[in-house]
Amino acid sequence: MNFSSTQDIQRTFIDFPNNIISYVEFLPETKQSLCHIYSYPSVMQYYGIITNNFPGGLFEYVRVVSLFDEYPFEHDFFLRIQKSFPFMETLSLNNYKSQNDKQSYQSNNDNRNLSLIKYSFLNELFIINVHDDYIKEFLFDTKTCFQNNVDLHIKYESLE
Repeated sequence: MNFSSTQDIQRTFIDFPNNIISYVEFLPETKQSLCHIYSYPSVMQYYGIITNNFPGGLFEYVRVVSLFDEYPFEHDFFLRIQKSFPFMETLSLNNYKSQNDKQSYQSNNDNRNLSLIKYSFLNELFIINVHDDYIKEFLFDTKTCFQNNVDLHIKYESLE
């Protein structure tokens, strides 16, 4: 199959008044292709199916974010998400792949190599369809800090 490249898509919108940001993602396990195209600056309130290839940027109006990938999300990815969506209120995560960098975090008990991620406005977190690594990522206070009470959606068995 031939898919348009990110550059091909960008050229399609060359005469638009706003900047157009796009990226293409191919998910080999599900044999799906995703193409994100949006004007920047953006006023959308929802940004869905973000993968590791998310290019970043500042999205001050987005309140609801969903993350999905067939490749693991590492701690630095979540830091990028928090910086890109500083006013995010709802986060949904779908990823069954184990994090690659967890060994370095476990071997360094004082966690000096981690940046603590602060979610200032998050009030709802969906971590149902995830590997246990992501539960640790969000619920251990060495990696994540919530400024508000958070409505947590999780499988009870995952907490045992």
